[in-house]
Amino acid sequence: MTVKAIRLYGDPVLTTRAGEITEFDESLEKLAEDMLETMDDAGGVGLAANQIGLLKRIFVYDCSSVETGMRGAIINPVWEAVGDKTQVGNEGCLSIPDISMPTERFETVSVSGQDVHGNPVSMVVSGLMARCVQHETDHLDGVLFLQRLETDDRKQAMAQIRNSDWFNQ
Repeated sequence: MTVKAIRLYGDPVLTTRAGEITEFDESLEKLAEDMLETMDDAGGVGLAANQIGLLKRIFVYDCSSVETGMRGAIINPVWEAVGDKTQVGNEGCLSIPDISMPTERFETVSVSGQDVHGNPVSMVVSGLMARCVQHETDHLDGVLFLQRLETDDRKQAMAQIRNSDWFNQ
């Protein structure tokens, strides 16, 4: 397995929609393993393929510290809200280091897609895992969590980004 470089805010790949995956082979399994290792190395709970420069509709997640067994990959994810209840919590992103802002997400979502072998998967998730599904699917659609922020929070986040060492390299 290989730890990949994580693309940072400003890289155009982060605002580009990823394409559907149609081939389920050993290279996809290896990609998922590499993505999990990269996510673990960075201390994240989710990672989308475009965050490592690949425009493929796959994300990995690990919410097992909160919900036992919640670790894996979802290919070609599609989600929908279950009910109208929302949650507001601090959200960050491995592609936008050191920035965390209150972000509203649905409390419970139903997500479906495929596993690395092409088998259908679907689950209803709440809390952190629901936040992860929404955040990572946004990545695959070329949307960053900054776009989900209230206006004042977004302005504050953008100021922090502009003043950060990683952005000014």
